[in-house]
Amino acid sequence: MMINTTCTVSQLNFFIKSVLEAEPRLRHISVSGEISNFVEHYQSGHMYFTLKDSGGAIKAVMFRSNASQLKFRPEDGMSVVVTGRVSVYERSGTYQLYAESMVPDGAGALAEAFARLKEKLGKEGLFDKKKPIPRYPSRIGVITGENGAAVRDIFHILSRRWPLSEIVFAPVLVQGVGASKSMVEALTQMNQKNCCDVIILGRGGGSAEDLWAFNEEPLVRAVAASKIPVISAVGHETDFTLCDFAADLRAPTPSAAAELAVPDQEEEMAALKSLSFRLQRNAKAYFAQQEAVLHFLSEKTNKRHVLDKIANDIQYCDSFRTRLKLSIDRKTENLSRSLAMQMAALDALSPLKVLSRGYAICERDGVSISSVVDLKEGEQINLRFSDGRALCDITQILDERRAPTSSTQEE
Repeated sequence: MMINTTCTVSQLNFFIKSVLEAEPRLRHISVSGEISNFVEHYQSGHMYFTLKDSGGAIKAVMFRSNASQLKFRPEDGMSVVVTGRVSVYERSGTYQLYAESMVPDGAGALAEAFARLKEKLGKEGLFDKKKPIPRYPSRIGVITGENGAAVRDIFHILSRRWPLSEIVFAPVLVQGVGASKSMVEALTQMNQKNCCDVIILGRGGGSAEDLWAFNEEPLVRAVAASKIPVISAVGHETDFTLCDFAADLRAPTPSAAAELAVPDQEEEMAALKSLSFRLQRNAKAYFAQQEAVLHFLSEKTNKRHVLDKIANDIQYCDSFRTRLKLSIDRKTENLSRSLAMQMAALDALSPLKVLSRGYAICERDGVSISSVVDLKEGEQINLRFSDGRALCDITQILDERRAPTSSTQEE
């Protein structure tokens, strides 16, 4: 572009902008520095900040479309690497960096952000109050990814250790944009509906960036505010997130969370048998002691009627001991049989077993639809099968509860 000796300010700014944008090295460049003067516009969602180092500074802007993709929240003092293009904002004649992506500059920045938020929430007492985990939960909420290995491990261990419990599953995003929001919504719904006794929240392993959603402030606050006890199970044993501190119990892995949520049915049966054995042993020892006392008293007296009474008492103790043992054995057998029948009945009524026989569950927004009256023509619903889901459109509704026609009645 050619300009005259005399030009307007707008012409000069446009010319400088054209020169900068014509430079290929400035069209895609990565710049490292420290964030300062950070401002996020609450209406537009755009982020404005200055990127500086010990020798200089440059203004930068990240528009909402790119800012919404960030896996962390930028703050003043944070070291980052910003990738974008350099151009001129013609209205003010300011050259600036138009950021397209941003990542923390090394693991140290993530650790710094983690420590800063942990200190802030810790001062509020967010990590102090812990609710007890119920010993025998009847319903267990599971919030995790739908297709990961974590959900398969949790379901397998829960069904093996304590098949009497019902699993309430809420599939969510556990990584990337919207993951924290997705988990907050699931936690909120489970608390509003009070649909379970304990909640397992977590995912499998990953890098610090992959697990960052579990360090975001809205999710951490939602975990701490949950009225239902929460077990946090994020990553591997060496991984720690802020949700671990806010939860009522931290499990090193998702599999360990399932083991902590429910008792082991085999251990409970063994404990019941041990209790029965100790009761019989103590009863036997007590009656043996009383029998010895009676024998001692009988040897110390010469009165016949006293001896007869003692003999009768001994006989009564023997009879009572026999009947008590039979009663204990019968009660133990009945309890064991009742428990086995209840476990078999619940297993037969398991929704997963019904699905495996070819049936499907009709759902809308994660809620089961039990009647054709609840359907509307033109809407979309989910059909859940044993091996997956299907999205269906309702084109016609046939209500079989209506009265039969006259021809049908005659037949």
